[in-house]
Amino acid sequence: MSASVLFDTPGPKAKQRILLINIIGTLLIVGLLYLVISGLAAKGQMDGSLWASLFTSNAWVNFLLPGLLNTLKAAGLGIVLSVAFGLIFGMGLLAEIKALRWFSTVVVEFFRAVPVLLMIVFFNILLSRTGVVDGTDAPYWAVVISLMLYNGSVVAELVRSGVRNLPKGQREAGIAIGLTGTQSLRLIEIPQALVAMLPALIGQFVVILKDSALGYIIGFTEFLFYARTFASANGNMLQALLVAAAVFILINFALSKLAEFVSRRLSSRMPNEKPAAPEADALLPLAVPPGDGTK
Repeated sequence: MSASVLFDTPGPKAKQRILLINIIGTLLIVGLLYLVISGLAAKGQMDGSLWASLFTSNAWVNFLLPGLLNTLKAAGLGIVLSVAFGLIFGMGLLAEIKALRWFSTVVVEFFRAVPVLLMIVFFNILLSRTGVVDGTDAPYWAVVISLMLYNGSVVAELVRSGVRNLPKGQREAGIAIGLTGTQSLRLIEIPQALVAMLPALIGQFVVILKDSALGYIIGFTEFLFYARTFASANGNMLQALLVAAAVFILINFALSKLAEFVSRRLSSRMPNEKPAAPEADALLPLAVPPGDGTK
């Protein structure tokens, strides 16, 4: 029977207390939900007419689905660029060249410290005034670049901490077979660190998805923007925001389940095979050569 040093297996009385606490917590949550729903119903916010318009083809085809598509496009590109940015600067943080390590540290720490909303506003103004991209596309690229810089810096720190937490024998084994420090980092250490930091990495993907809604400030037509636009014309702002929140929760839940699935697949090991039984000859004592015996 396995035992944990940090956690004792609860006994019968402890199990009863845990069950009682769970029941009380569930009742409190149910009571709170009842109070909220009854309060909304008293003010007419639970009327079917306010909800029905959100489940029509007009709402989804012309408003919610285009907004959700824009959100997923910005978040998807932000995720890809953030991972690339994080891997490049994560390796820079672990580089043997001091100047490269110093430069990577400055970049990562700077973009980690700047709020995402501030970067979104800054890049929107910069891209609009410089004409690097079309004016109508400036909000989209401002959101993508800001998500890449901030979340990529976080990913770089995840890479650095993941590699630092690996046993030193990994680097020593790579050097022993003739790899340089950079080759060992790229071929041995970072792949293992990525598996270890996968849950935190997927959590950062969820942050990217949620932060894409900040583009509403600069007029980026994402999911929340379209939900508010539809609600302002139909007088059901609360209902539209609740539907948008439910959609975000479902997407984030799917990402979390994807993280669990990928983590299990990557960390799973081949089934251990039983060692072959030693041959009978190997169990016999060694024969004494003629002439070597004791007299």
